[in-house]
Amino acid sequence: MEEVCKAIVIAAGGATTVVLTPALLASLGFTVGGIAAGSIAAKLMAYFAIFNGGGVAAGGLIAMLQSWGAAGLSWLGMSSMFGVGGAASWLISSLCNITVTT
Repeated sequence: MEEVCKAIVIAAGGATTVVLTPALLASLGFTVGGIAAGSIAAKLMAYFAIFNGGGVAAGGLIAMLQSWGAAGLSWLGMSSMFGVGGAASWLISSLCNITVTT
């Protein structure tokens, strides 16, 4: 029964991460129309531009997040997010080992 509990927690965590990632990106300011002015994404972009000497690196973190925000997650992105969510859920799945006695 413990293994079933762990499998459910890991699968649910991975699936939830895939579903919530686009909403999280949009709330941070990575939108279909570009980075929203005054958002956390805009502040991150400004910080990375200063750090990189005036420009945001192509293929860097900000570019990847904006790509995901604008076009959605690719299959690779979805599987990566599922893996991240599943790994975090695996850590949480230790709760399946707890037995309560009265």
